[in-house]
Amino acid sequence: MYSIHATKKLLDRMQELTVYSVPEATTRLGNWYAKPLFWRPQYALFINETTFLPVFARLAPASSLANRFPDDLATTLRTHGVPESFIEDELLEMDDVVVSKTNNRRVVGILNELATMATRVREYHPDLTPLDLAMELAQVPLGLSGGDYRVPEDALRTLVSAT
Repeated sequence: MYSIHATKKLLDRMQELTVYSVPEATTRLGNWYAKPLFWRPQYALFINETTFLPVFARLAPASSLANRFPDDLATTLRTHGVPESFIEDELLEMDDVVVSKTNNRRVVGILNELATMATRVREYHPDLTPLDLAMELAQVPLGLSGGDYRVPEDALRTLVSAT
């Protein structure tokens, strides 16, 4: 079980039942934050609450986004070279999903920062696929000034090797 903390715009599009009391995630990666990107075609940008790892998923149809996200995550994890056993375990735990509104300003700030970066990079490199873009963004140091900075790709490697 895991949760998707979505922005209001994404919640409106997904039309999912939102839960206000989110149970603790049983996945190793934990929970995800997401927002829509109104590109053509439209995507949702997900970032992991623990590692800030970015993952892009096609937004349409938004009603099935929560169910399709694990497949996009698996593709991204494989591209990062994560062992298949870790991916399989994660997908098994992702059978149940809870959708909620965002509740962590820090993570939302990083989500917005990554969305802005993704849009700018896409303007200069329109040939990049969303997966290529996610791989590029995973190498950017993220965090709050004077606080905890992390490079998503490095944080992912650390988390995977610890398990």
